[in-house]
Amino acid sequence: MFKTAAGTVLLFEDMSVIEGLQAQFPAYAENFPIWADHANAMIQYALWTTLATLQVGANLQHYNPVIDDAIAKTWNIPSNWKLRAQLVFGGIDAPAGEKEYTPIEDRFVSYGA
Repeated sequence: MFKTAAGTVLLFEDMSVIEGLQAQFPAYAENFPIWADHANAMIQYALWTTLATLQVGANLQHYNPVIDDAIAKTWNIPSNWKLRAQLVFGGIDAPAGEKEYTPIEDRFVSYGA
């Protein structure tokens, strides 16, 4: 499926940084992994949309943990780095297919003005 891709960006999280912050700020320790996931997701989105503005096709994959060991061994990734996503990019062979969505009123609630 990805053999014709131009490349892949591998996105990691340095778990030692998260653990260090947990030790430094114990009152917020349980939040740091969540915040790290949020930050990583924002980076994934920013990369994906940047490529889209350049007319480069891309898709995000999350094959973890299926590919983690092979990736770490192939590229000598430090053991404290955790693979979070793979952003495969290249040409656009065809437009993305139509998606079905649950109606917005079933997915979103707004209270107040």
